[in-house]
Amino acid sequence: MNSAKLTMWAKSAAAAKNLGAALAVSAALTCAAQAQQYPTRNITVIIPFAGGSASDVVSRIMLDKMSKSMGQAIVIENRPGAGGNSGTLQGVRAAPDGYTLIGGGSGPVAANLSLYKSLGYDPEKDLEMISPFAGFTIVVVASKALNINSLKELVEHAKKNPGLNFGSVGIGSSQHLAGEYFSQVSGVKLTHVPYRNIAQYGPDLIAGTVPLGFQWYPNVAGPIQAKGAIPLAVAGDKRIPALPDTPTTTEAGVPQYKVNGWFALLAPAGTPKPILERLNKELNAALADPQVKAGFEKAGAEVLAMPLDQAKKFHASEIVKYRDIIAKAGIDKID
Repeated sequence: MNSAKLTMWAKSAAAAKNLGAALAVSAALTCAAQAQQYPTRNITVIIPFAGGSASDVVSRIMLDKMSKSMGQAIVIENRPGAGGNSGTLQGVRAAPDGYTLIGGGSGPVAANLSLYKSLGYDPEKDLEMISPFAGFTIVVVASKALNINSLKELVEHAKKNPGLNFGSVGIGSSQHLAGEYFSQVSGVKLTHVPYRNIAQYGPDLIAGTVPLGFQWYPNVAGPIQAKGAIPLAVAGDKRIPALPDTPTTTEAGVPQYKVNGWFALLAPAGTPKPILERLNKELNAALADPQVKAGFEKAGAEVLAMPLDQAKKFHASEIVKYRDIIAKAGIDKID
């Protein structure tokens, strides 16, 4: 190559490099501008569980506050089914522009990766964690028809009557895994009965046909308040304000059984980081509001809030945690 051609090639390469850099800067500025203007229209949040469920209750409390702060309506769409997988899949397939978000529990966005042969999505690759926002302590609840009033009585009864039914909102849900974990810890054999939604489970709990539950409090508040079910213990380090007379599992004699669930706000992968940061900031601000905290406490939930980078690490660690629990439980993968 002669010197003239070499000089021309060098100029072309430099121009291409400068163009690439300019385009990158332009894209970054566009994203930043979009984030400053965002949102300019309604935001939809897909909750992959039924209305009135624990996740639905706390989501509405927090999102109402975020809506007022952001100046745009946040519309909740309940799309239950397949343990939360179907609604999550619909959210994953949405445009990654911040206008369709996903409410996700430990089942569809963590545990189910190890439970199903194919979800149609990969929680690690197809979702962006904005932040977990609600923590729930599992409540061990028994039908009044079972005539059991303590956790020790439950273990004794279950050992004499193996295969006792317990209900959950679906295979892979945190309630399902909490029941499996109780089996491991206590040495009793239980039979899992999955439901499409929590509204279907309540009547069977009261009737005693599915007499056990390892549930987030709002899911069983109705049967408990109706005196059709008895809370035996809460599986955390302290009692919850919604059930001040219900002992912890340590107080009830099964100290090794500790189970907490969580619910989070997520976005489809590819959502611009400035929008994720804006949503994370608004979420954390909403959770600091005293009325939101009071609403969570009434629902038996505690506030969880973390910055974006920490939320991403939390998501990854929960996927690993549930993979280990499922492996130890020997649960076969579901088609």
